[in-house]
This record gives sequence, structure tokens and C-alpha cells, in this order.
Amino acid sequence: MELLLASAVVLLGSVIQGSVGFGLGILAAPLLVLINPQLVPAPLLCAALVLTFLVARREHQSIDIHGVTWAVMGRIPGALLGAATLAVLPKKSTTLLVGVMVFVAVGMIGWGPRVRRTRKTLLGAGTISGFMGTTTSMGGPPMVVVYRDATGPRIRGTLSGFFVIGLAISLTTLAYIGRFGRPEILASLVLVPGILIGFAISSHIAPVIDRGYTRAAVLAISALAGVSVILRALLSAP
Repeated sequence: MELLLASAVVLLGSVIQGSVGFGLGILAAPLLVLINPQLVPAPLLCAALVLTFLVARREHQSIDIHGVTWAVMGRIPGALLGAATLAVLPKKSTTLLVGVMVFVAVGMIGWGPRVRRTRKTLLGAGTISGFMGTTTSMGGPPMVVVYRDATGPRIRGTLSGFFVIGLAISLTTLAYIGRFGRPEILASLVLVPGILIGFAISSHIAPVIDRGYTRAAVLAISALAGVSVILRALLSAP
């Protein structure tokens, strides 16, 4: 049952991210924590790496190389800070952290201020993304904020190009602190089939999703999942 539920979650998240450029982490992370906390962050990040590579390959002509370069420069210190946080944070506390970050992510995407794309804002977005992605598998919202006025192909291509490098950085830092090894790799393999099916579906519905019909649904589902995660963490606390 856990396998079926986890596969369904990442399949839906992959359809959304493959269509709009983000959504897998913010949707799947809180739900996977409820299904099995061991699936977050490293296994989800590893599976997401497969998706972002596929989307980046499909949308390679629309990637903003300048933006990716500066954002990646920020991703490195952000990932290091995130790994340091996880190194001292008890694993049970990760559940609560995911719940809190869900609301941070929802706020950034839904009500965050419009930000001009400059070297400083891209560097800052990359840093915040590195921290959020490494600790909770949700590194997309900061980048979405600086690219919210871009076209669908540009958002999908640029965010995926950034995530390919950014996820590799985050996984490297998690491996260094012992949070990404053989058990996490095996767990990520459980998620890959859903990733592949979701990507295939997204290739056909991206033109429809680009009209903006799913953003409100993603935010609502993620917010509800965040409430559930926080309640679970608080109720299970000693």
C-alpha cells in the first residue's frame, strides 16, 4: 500500500512539474512524509533528479544560462547550510521542518513579491533554494518567484537546468553527512516509475497546464498536506 501511494504521489507531482516547471517537491514532500518519512529528503531528491534531467533535455532551447549560472553559485552555500542543519537536527524533527517549509513555499509562490531577475536576486534565490531543497526536498519556490513572469518553456527549461546541478549538489552534501547512501538509493528506485510515467503524461498536457489552471490546486493541496504533517509531528512529540 505504501508503494502504491508513494508512486501515485510522485506521478501526480511529476505531471505538474513536467508541465509548469515546479510542483514535485512542494506536493510530494509533505505527502511522502505522511506515507513514510524515510522517503524524504534524499530519495525524493534522487528521483527528482531523473525528472529534471528529462525536462531540461526536452526544454533545453529555453534555458536561461545566465540565470542558471548565478543561481547555482548560490545553491552551493545554501546546500551546505541545509546539510549542516540536518546533521544536528534529530530525524523526527525533519517531519515538522517539512510541514513548516510547505507554508513558506506556498507563501513564496502564491503571495511573494515580484522580484527583478538580477545577479543578486538570482544568487539569493539559489541560496534559499539550496537550503530548502537539501532539508525538505522543496527547492523550487525561491526560483519560481524570480521567474514568475517568464513564459512556460522558459520556466520549465531554466528551473530544470538549475535543478539538475542543484540536486546533484544537495545529494553530495547529504552523502557527506551520511543521509544519502545505499538505503536511500534503493528507496528512490521505488519512486522512479512514477516519475517516468508522470513525465510522459506532462509532455502531452503542458500546453493546457500553461494556462494557469493548476497553480491554485497545487497550493491548496500542499497547504492541506502541510497542516497534516505539522499535526502529525506535534501529536507524536513526547
